Amino acid sequence: MGSTRARVGQDGSIRYLALYRDLRGRQRSAGTFPTERQADKAWQRAEALVESGRLGDLRRGRQSFKHYVEQTWLPAHQIETSTRERYTYMIGKHLMPEFGPMRMIDIMPEHIRDWITQQKASGLSPSTIAGNKTILSAIFTTALNDQVVFLHPCAGIKTPTVARKPRVIVTPEQYDAIHQALPGETTRLMVETAIESGLRWGELTELRAADLDPHSRMLTVSRAVTETTAPSNGARFAVKAYPKDKEYRRLKLSATLCSPLGEHITRNNLARTDLLFPLPLIEADTGQPHSEVSETASRTGRTEPNDRGQTYPHGTLTAYTLGRCRCPHCKTAFATYRAQRRAAGKDDPRGTRIVHSDGHIPRRWFRHHIWTRATSAAQLPMSVRFHDLRHAHASWLLAGGADLQTVKERLGHGSLRTTEKYLHTLPDADDTALEALHRIRNRATT
Repeated sequence: MGSTRARVGQDGSIRYLALYRDLRGRQRSAGTFPTERQADKAWQRAEALVESGRLGDLRRGRQSFKHYVEQTWLPAHQIETSTRERYTYMIGKHLMPEFGPMRMIDIMPEHIRDWITQQKASGLSPSTIAGNKTILSAIFTTALNDQVVFLHPCAGIKTPTVARKPRVIVTPEQYDAIHQALPGETTRLMVETAIESGLRWGELTELRAADLDPHSRMLTVSRAVTETTAPSNGARFAVKAYPKDKEYRRLKLSATLCSPLGEHITRNNLARTDLLFPLPLIEADTGQPHSEVSETASRTGRTEPNDRGQTYPHGTLTAYTLGRCRCPHCKTAFATYRAQRRAAGKDDPRGTRIVHSDGHIPRRWFRHHIWTRATSAAQLPMSVRFHDLRHAHASWLLAGGADLQTVKERLGHGSLRTTEKYLHTLPDADDTALEALHRIRNRATT
């Protein structure tokens, strides 16, 4: 039962404190009012909201956005390690400068709209803005469910349109050029496994010898490894007991791939629990020792003109900073320079960066030392990521007449609509339509 209590202020005036009981029976304040009648109405409203389950502790909404996110939301939010790392970065860079000092109950839709406008004016891409708003919306969804706030300020707020670009698929001829440019037999076998299975990077690099049944040629995908850049417990690689789709799947490999994989296991004396493609084997196979910084590569020529029309020699600091060139040569030159400064103690806050591996292949190292060099040597007309092999796997299967449901299960997609995106993605996919158009247009002359 609520009540009203009179209190005397410092100036001698009498004010009335409205008190009510929350769901746990604890006494709470609904505010202080100049008249007893207003206080009575306040605690009666508060108790009505408590009975309907719509009112918790009013003080919870008065905490700052920064305090709620860092002390409540992030520690208790169940997300993958790599996702938590990305969320933490995005929150610190894009959310905290705007909302950090504000109280949770003070953040309104108008503030969200102003924030989105500011991001757009600062040059952030529509996809980045949409990602920031997704994180902010997730925070307030939890806060609303926990009755920290009673209004979802992100509801109905629009972000700039993200254009859907056409997916460019690696053709078999382009893949062959990349495959031939790869250094070493083990690396080529690993990439061949990726293109034939369509596995994600975390699934591929966590494969163990026991996951392959050489007699039935069935490969079991039951785990994945995630890599973080700032591990809190010293472990950079974390193995999850499930793949991304949270469901084991089995897929069949061809005899032309299964036989070399079996020979690879026997030749390297891999035990059943050993990684199928461990880092030491890749290092020995490619001749590239694992390190964060490599020697500066040389490249002749100059960069493309920047916005001021200036060009700079490739592989130099000015090419990276002023010319904004992001080719492997300029990126390596800048990385080497930064590493030398850290080693000399000239940069804060961290010293020389050392990446420890438990046998798993670091993604950044593989991309920088092996994959990028192979794709550059292949002289392809577009940039190709390692993950594009998964896209190529799906597209090739569908173009070859494979059943849509089979491709969905093989890739571990949660919906057929995801798999359908790979239909008609090869450059020659429209040839049938063009032939039909040609027949209709020219039927009068036949």
